[in-house]
Amino acid sequence: MKRFPIRWVRGISLVAAIGLLAACQLPKAGPNKSEILAGSVENGGNAFVVEVDDRVSEATSAVPQFGFSSAFRSATSLAADTVRPGDTLGMTIWENVDDGLLSGELSSSTILEQVQVDSDGFIFVPYAGRIRAAGNTPEQLRQLITSKLAEQTPDPQVQVRRTAGDGSTVTLTGEIGAPGVYPIERPSRTLSGMLSRAGGVALGSDIAVVTLIRGNNRGTVWYEDLFRDPSLDVALRGGDRILVEADTRSYIALGATGGQSRVAFDTQDLSALEALAQVGGLQSLSSDPTGIFILRDERQDIARSVMGRSDLQGEQRMVYLLNLTAPNGLFIARDFVIRDDDTIYVTEAPYAQWSKSISLIAGGLTPVANVATLTGG
Repeated sequence: MKRFPIRWVRGISLVAAIGLLAACQLPKAGPNKSEILAGSVENGGNAFVVEVDDRVSEATSAVPQFGFSSAFRSATSLAADTVRPGDTLGMTIWENVDDGLLSGELSSSTILEQVQVDSDGFIFVPYAGRIRAAGNTPEQLRQLITSKLAEQTPDPQVQVRRTAGDGSTVTLTGEIGAPGVYPIERPSRTLSGMLSRAGGVALGSDIAVVTLIRGNNRGTVWYEDLFRDPSLDVALRGGDRILVEADTRSYIALGATGGQSRVAFDTQDLSALEALAQVGGLQSLSSDPTGIFILRDERQDIARSVMGRSDLQGEQRMVYLLNLTAPNGLFIARDFVIRDDDTIYVTEAPYAQWSKSISLIAGGLTPVANVATLTGG
């Protein structure tokens, strides 16, 4: 029988081992680049695969837009001393007679404390009757009461004091310095003033979201935008509720990255490059910089713009491909905006699979034993 040189036998064994390992599909973090591309609509799949360029980056740059409706923004600031339903008033009435309607022999004045403004905006004053208080300042109300009493007692003198009651308070909850119920006072008649009155936000200002609830209406703004756009610093009303919470948006990072998990946004606008940096970046020995995919259910209008098609209906499954090795690849990744619920998947470099194969063959086990160990067989 013809004998082959030992180096030939080793070469043939190496090729056979590598072929066997390739056939057995070595473990990996997920599909490789070619396998994802094979699942595109063009190849019979159900997702559009689009390589990101400047046009695509601009078309997909939509981010959540917060703000207040015109009902909030057109409301004028309440005068600090305007009486409202639910307020509590205090009054002192002097009469210019020894035995007046309200006063007695020992004192010419009568003090009325804790006079509650009812839900219809009225108060009751003895001998003056039911008087409309809401919408008036304490001075205007003093004149009304004085004119009513003057019909029954000579030259009455009236003093009206306003204190904050249930109708002129705002409730603050969530990630706030000092949650609680606060009266609307002159320094805290607007949203930013009231937040400052309560100690400011208790988390990073760049991810703080403020929601104002008034009856059945609500509006949401970024905390920082209150100071960038004065029109968002809306006037408050009694009974308003203010909720401060952290940005709830997140994305999923998978594949050959420094970390695999659901990751919360740490800025208002998050780029693909920043998102990769958040999870530790690419792995130099395993990541494929030409195969970074962003998976997203894209809105109909954006999908139509990206694909240049007007026949697309409803949300579309989109897979955006970033190639960091392209001449402007890093700039495009810096400009591409990540959105809530995106999935970022970094494919494994072909070299990584080859390296695994060589490592197995160079080890102490036979190729068959190595493959059995890795595949659980």
